[in-house]
Amino acid sequence: MTAYCEPKVLRRPVVRLQAPAAETPDPPPETRPLRVGLLGGSFNPAHEGHRYISLEALKRLGLDQVWWLVSPQNPLKDPEGMAPLAERLAGAAAVARHPRLRVLPLETRLGTRYTADTLLRLRRWPNHRFVWLMGADNLAQLPRWRHWRRIVESCAIAVFERHPYSHGALAGPVARGFAGARLPEPRAAELPAAEPPAWVFVRLRPHPASATAIRSRAAVAAAG
Repeated sequence: MTAYCEPKVLRRPVVRLQAPAAETPDPPPETRPLRVGLLGGSFNPAHEGHRYISLEALKRLGLDQVWWLVSPQNPLKDPEGMAPLAERLAGAAAVARHPRLRVLPLETRLGTRYTADTLLRLRRWPNHRFVWLMGADNLAQLPRWRHWRRIVESCAIAVFERHPYSHGALAGPVARGFAGARLPEPRAAELPAAEPPAWVFVRLRPHPASATAIRSRAAVAAAG
């Protein structure tokens, strides 16, 4: 008589994106889409200001996670003085220090260079709702970005107050051109579920951290 053996159940390993070596994010909850804030940038270096905005985004927008998308090279920035990607990823992971903040080399893995192309790829991800996070300084210069209208029309956007750029940004072409898509700040938590174009301006207490200031201090220390 042949003995009966229970078949083995194969389980897919779970890979968590907490460090530069990770591959893909955790699966979203089955009950609803995962609400994810995307904070893109060079992170050269990452600092507490990035963390401050991310934690406020989790709270104000009702997000599940915030992903720091460390760019291999910002097309609008001079590569001179840009630290290697691996160094910037490691620095960002050291600053994030929170289970709901993920540091990802996503553009490197997707093979994209421009935000518009990255968002186009992410729109195909099932069970995710993305919100692009930016400071008021980036809203002011958004018309310089490649296919900037496609960015606004493809992803909800949360703009965080940053002095002294906020007044000019809110009077600029993006804010004026998409004034009808702006949500009142008290309704910021509705943004992840809103169909783009949709954006909100979030007022914040200023944070003193600045990547430019950090690099300047490091240069002075090195020279001394």
